[in-house]
Amino acid sequence: MNKRKFDGILVVEGKTDREFLSSFLEGEIITTNGSEVPRETIEYLKTSSRSKPIIVLTDPDFPGLRIRKLIESEIPGAIHAHMDRSKCIGRHKLGVAESSQEAVLEALDKMLPAPGGKSFTDVCYSDLLALGLAGSPSSKDKRIKIMDKMGLGYGNAKTMLSRLAHNRIMLDKLKEAADEL
Repeated sequence: MNKRKFDGILVVEGKTDREFLSSFLEGEIITTNGSEVPRETIEYLKTSSRSKPIIVLTDPDFPGLRIRKLIESEIPGAIHAHMDRSKCIGRHKLGVAESSQEAVLEALDKMLPAPGGKSFTDVCYSDLLALGLAGSPSSKDKRIKIMDKMGLGYGNAKTMLSRLAHNRIMLDKLKEAADEL
């Protein structure tokens, strides 16, 4: 089997994730060894981010979100690939290593780097209200479906706005995704 090559450094949580991804991906994969990311790892990623993209692929749970926030605060141009929660469940666990090769490749294909680390979107909270993605009892379910479809992971309305900006997704693309539901 040919391994898919990627440019940059893929950051995952643990050894099991790295071993699983190494079976079909070729490139540098760094582990955080859990949610307490060592300072040495952060420094290595900071230095490396000057010459290659940093791609974060963590479990779709609270520790994974904590790692993402920590890396984003230290390396603002980091790229985030989000796994669909429904495709990461196996052996009574939730995580990257419990997913499939196809689910990982789908998440990596959906990630969009913010050019030059700059975030921007023309979507505002009032747009989320108008599209039914905030402010009503059914908003959460609709927002989750659209965020999964767009590879933005899971989050509330504020998180959605942030991820739309980071991925430079504009209102027309969001409307298109909402219309497809």
